[in-house]
Amino acid sequence: MCRILRKLGIMHVRTVSSQISLCSSHRLMRDDTFRLNVTVFEFVITSRPFSTLRNMSSKKLINSSVRCLEDNLEGLVAINPGLRLIKDQHVVVRADIGDMKNEGKVGVLCGGGSGHEPGHAGYVGRGMLSCAVAGNIFASPPPAAILTGLRTIAKDNPAGALVLIKNYTGDRINFGLALERGKAEGLKCEMVVVGEDCALTSHDKTAGRRGLAGTILVQKIAGALSEEGKSLEEVTQQAQLAARSMGTIGLALKPCSTPGSTGPLFTVPEDEMELGLGLHGEAGVKRVKLMSAKDTVKLMIDHMTNPDNSTHLKVNKGDRVACMINNLGGMSVLEMNIIAKETVQYLEVDLGLNLDRAYCGTYVTSLEMAGVSITLLHLSDTFARCLDAPTTAPGWQTPLLSPGHTDRHTPEPMIPAEVTRSTVQHTQGVTVSKGHGELVYDVLQTVCKRLLEHEDTLNVLDSLSGDGDTGSTVARGAREILGKLGSRDDPQMHVTCPSQLALELAQIVETVMGGSSGGIYSLFFTGAAAGLQKEVSPKAWLDAMTMGIAPIQRYGGAEQGDRTMLDALIRARDSYKAHVDTMSPVEAFAQAVK
Repeated sequence: MCRILRKLGIMHVRTVSSQISLCSSHRLMRDDTFRLNVTVFEFVITSRPFSTLRNMSSKKLINSSVRCLEDNLEGLVAINPGLRLIKDQHVVVRADIGDMKNEGKVGVLCGGGSGHEPGHAGYVGRGMLSCAVAGNIFASPPPAAILTGLRTIAKDNPAGALVLIKNYTGDRINFGLALERGKAEGLKCEMVVVGEDCALTSHDKTAGRRGLAGTILVQKIAGALSEEGKSLEEVTQQAQLAARSMGTIGLALKPCSTPGSTGPLFTVPEDEMELGLGLHGEAGVKRVKLMSAKDTVKLMIDHMTNPDNSTHLKVNKGDRVACMINNLGGMSVLEMNIIAKETVQYLEVDLGLNLDRAYCGTYVTSLEMAGVSITLLHLSDTFARCLDAPTTAPGWQTPLLSPGHTDRHTPEPMIPAEVTRSTVQHTQGVTVSKGHGELVYDVLQTVCKRLLEHEDTLNVLDSLSGDGDTGSTVARGAREILGKLGSRDDPQMHVTCPSQLALELAQIVETVMGGSSGGIYSLFFTGAAAGLQKEVSPKAWLDAMTMGIAPIQRYGGAEQGDRTMLDALIRARDSYKAHVDTMSPVEAFAQAVK
């Protein structure tokens, strides 16, 4: 809401009623919504009209906003022939991925939305990432692409693979879904979620801490351990330890604009800067007047290490640390060198820390956002050794060339790993009679039709606290299901095999609905399928609900009482459990959904 007001030229909002409650938007991830309980606002309008703000978008040298993701990745592999781009996928892998698997080394995968270059494809190389998966601008990649990357590095690799992600809802859902499917295929894989943002001043368990530039240090450590031949268990443990041992704080002077947009993502007055801004333009902790580099560095580090903040990084005099000073995209080298000088001096002289490793450069960006982030990592001997280890990743050091090559050449796309029916461990599941299948058909068809009838109603309800597209999103899934369902006499979906039907529904909603909603519903159906594999009984339906809820909690991070769909799902499950022994299953379900 504050972002919208600023775009309209409303740069200052002052509350008049003491009963106003604003949800701190810096606690939110990009896929989350927030609510305002507002009685009265007094708006201070700036003299800058909206038309002026609309024209503030940066000029960009691209071919097309539609193809900028593909062009970006194709350019990366053209410069660095030691990388390969999987055909028709936004997946970059090491050219020597076969050698890595033959050597029995753990694969390391990371990914996320584009617009953060060189992250993450720029960190693919020996001694760092084995594979990176890119989504659209500031959007998580789809589970299918992630699974393609996971298969490429983990299939026929007994050492397994570690998946590293930044703590954003879309990434947790989509990467989590791909991980679960990879495990179902027999792939050995684990996940570590990095959330080291120190902007929050109070605890917020719903969203959690955002993942920022510190993720790159975790990638470097995990990649070096993999190159040393360490096991998946040890690589995972050290990556988790590194993620817990660091903190990052960001600051922005000017906004960015996404390709094809008509204006900046947000606005910052010329005489102000914003502390704690997120990588996708999420609101920060506060706005302050523009100050010197020295005072700015002090402001950032003091906030990061302030014991009164719930997400602070604890540091004591004499601690051994590494520091990463990251250009968010629009800072000049001159500015970065000045900030580096002030950071080193403040850490060593004012705080008395032993700064054993320091890095300054462009590691994770937000397009052309003018801003900087500072990351501190408590160093162990293991971490220091891993940070010092050589890597061929172009984003960390120099462009990568294939062994034996001295001149640049453009490689042919790599063909995706072949997936056969025997590769995927399909859940066959028990079947029900044709008559019961017809009942399942009728129920599924009726539910989809009702969802389509109430599309506008759901949009209106969602507009009260979100972006007003829930009805349209659900309707896309319902239309696709009806289109694939076939006729009652000749159904094209497995209505007589509930476990297979659940997997089909998971695939449809994931692909067609997209975003976090599609991923969440897909997690539910995927989990529920396992509960219906061996039997179809009242208890099996209860198990299916429980097993569908579990992955949503695991990867979404929400719990009962957080005002999400889990509140309704868990209450329905508990109601069904309480009545199924005294009622018929249909009556128990009817009671559960009231």
